[in-house]
This record gives sequence, C-alpha cells and structure tokens, in this order.
Amino acid sequence: MKKKYIVKKQQDFNTLIKTGKKIYSKYFVIYYKDNNMNHSRYGISVGTKLGNAVFRNNHKRKIRMIIDKNDDIKIKKNDFIVLLRKKGSNLKYCELQQDFNILVSKIKEK
Repeated sequence: MKKKYIVKKQQDFNTLIKTGKKIYSKYFVIYYKDNNMNHSRYGISVGTKLGNAVFRNNHKRKIRMIIDKNDDIKIKKNDFIVLLRKKGSNLKYCELQQDFNILVSKIKEK
C-alpha cells in the first residue's frame, strides 16, 4: 500500500467516522465515504484494549495484506476506515479474510 492510499490524519478519521456510512460484522467495522480523488484510501485501527503494540501491529499487517489482495474494494473511489473488533482478535488470517470479503461484497451492492 503506497502512502497516497492511506488515511493518516486524525481529522480525516474523525470526519469519516462521523459522516460516513457504516457496515459491520462480527469481527470488523468499516466506515466508508466517497472521495474526490482518483483512487481509494484506507485507514486501519486496532484498539489499545485488544493488546500490546506487537499484537496491534501484527493485526494491522494482516488487515493491510487482506486489503492489498482484495481488488474489488479498489475499484470504488472511497475512503475506508477498517476497525478490528475484540471478537476478531483471536482469529487466523484466512478467517479474517473471509469475513472481510463478505463485507466488501455488501459495500459493492450498495
């Protein structure tokens, strides 16, 4: 994921969460909103209540790989914030990927 495809500013995170649409499952919450750019941007958040820094960084890497491999979500020109829920903290990569793909298909339908 290149830097231009990442939502980093706290202000962008807050506006997306307040004004964006929300879709959720057992393991993820995804906020999304149209942007005026020619590409999609992504932000990933894993809460401090879920674990220490090593744990959070490991799960962020997993989510980043899932997003990179998922070409369907890159077609729309949206900003996305992906939040990992507590129930998803003890799952394996393939289970996270399946749940994420279900959410992406729901977003594509809308």
